[in-house]
Amino acid sequence: MTEDLLVQKYGGSSLRTLDRVRHAARRVAETQRTGRSVVVVVSARGTGTDDLLRLAADIGPARSGRELDQLLATGECESAALMALALDARGTPAISLTGHQAGIRATGRHGDALISEIGAARVRAALDGGEVAVVTGFQGVDRAGDVVTLGRGGSDTTAVALAARLRASACEIHTDVDGVFTADPRVLPAARRLPWVRPDVMAEMAFAGARILHTRCVELAAMEGVEVRVRNASSRAPGTTIAERWDERPLETRRAVTAVTHDTDVARVLVHCRDGRRDLAPEVFEALAAHGTVVDLVARSGPYEHEFRMGFTIRRGEADTVRAALHEVATAFGGGVHVDEDVGKVSVVGMGLLSRPEYTATLMSALAAAGIPTSWISTSQLRLSVIVPRERTVDAVATLHREFRLDRHEPPDATPAGSGRSATV
Repeated sequence: MTEDLLVQKYGGSSLRTLDRVRHAARRVAETQRTGRSVVVVVSARGTGTDDLLRLAADIGPARSGRELDQLLATGECESAALMALALDARGTPAISLTGHQAGIRATGRHGDALISEIGAARVRAALDGGEVAVVTGFQGVDRAGDVVTLGRGGSDTTAVALAARLRASACEIHTDVDGVFTADPRVLPAARRLPWVRPDVMAEMAFAGARILHTRCVELAAMEGVEVRVRNASSRAPGTTIAERWDERPLETRRAVTAVTHDTDVARVLVHCRDGRRDLAPEVFEALAAHGTVVDLVARSGPYEHEFRMGFTIRRGEADTVRAALHEVATAFGGGVHVDEDVGKVSVVGMGLLSRPEYTATLMSALAAAGIPTSWISTSQLRLSVIVPRERTVDAVATLHREFRLDRHEPPDATPAGSGRSATV
C-alpha cells in the first residue's frame, strides 16, 4: 500500500457546473499540497450521459453498441479535460487521460464491459512528474482497440480498479450526499449516516437499490482490499468508510439490520407453459444470459406440477428486450410471458438475517399493518427483499425504517417493534 497516494472520484453531480468543477479542483489541489500524489477519476458532468442517450435516440434506434459507446465516452472526456484545465489554472500541474491512455483494458459486450487489466504506466509517469492524473471513468478499450463502457455507475469501478492497481491508501468517492445512510435521505429525512459499513453488506445494499455506489465497485474493493470512503464533494463531512473493521466485529447481541433500500427500476416477469413436463428453465436462463440480464427473486414450479411457472425480477429498463426474447422461448411450447412494470423492490439489509426468522415476520407484519400489499419475497443472510406496488415503495421504506428502529441509536438488546420476541435489530 502506498500511503502517499490517494484516488479521488468525482461524480456527475459534483461537476455539473463550472463552479463545481472549480470547487472539485480546489479540493484536489489542497490534497496534493499535503504532499500526497492524487489520481482523479471523473464521470460525465450532470446529466451528460442521459443527454447523449437522448441524442442517440433522436437519431434512431441504436443498433450499434460500438457507436453508442463511442458517443457516451465523450462525456467523461469533457469532464477530464475541464478538470485538468481547472487544476492548471490553480497552478497545479495536471494531465487528462482517456481510459485507453491510462492503460485500462476491458472485455465483454459494449455497454457492460469488465475491466481486465490496467497498464497504468502513463499514470505513474504523470505522478512521478508531480502532475495530477485525471482519468476518464466508465470506459476502457478492448482487444480490437475500440472504446467499451462499463455500465451506469462504472466510474466508481474505474476508481477502485486504479486504486487497487496503484496500491493507493484509499479510494474516495465524492458525491452529493454526506455518505451512506440507513435509507435514501432524499426520500426519508429520518435516515442516519453510517460511519462505516462492511463491504459485503454494502454490496448487497448497492444491488438492492442504494445507488450511492456501483455494485461492481464494492465487490472489487472487497476482493482487492481497497478501503473506500464515500464523502460529500461540497462539504467537509467525514462520510462513510467501506471496509472491514476487525476491532468492531458485531457480536450476536448487536444490531443486525444496517439499512433499508429501495429500487423502482424493477419489473416482475412470469413465464408459464401448460405442459408441466416441459422444463423451460434452461432456455429461460440462456435467453437472459444472452442479453446480460441480471435477475433477482427467482422462483419456479416443481417437476410434478401440471403447469410450468417461473418468476423473477429484472431491471425495468430491460423489460421490452427480455419480453421479446422470452416470448420466443415460451410460445414455442404453448406458453406465454407476463411482465408487470408497476412494482418496486424494498429490501432490509444487514448480517445474519436468516438466523433471525422473526425479522421476516416483522417485515411482513409491518407492511400489512400499513396497508401495503406485498407479493414475491426473497430471503438470505444479508438481505430480505419484497415486491410492493410501485406507488407505495417510499411508504414501505419509511415503514420498515421505523419498524426496525433505524431512525435512532438503540442499546444492542433492542427488540423490533411488533416482533414479540427478544432479538436485536
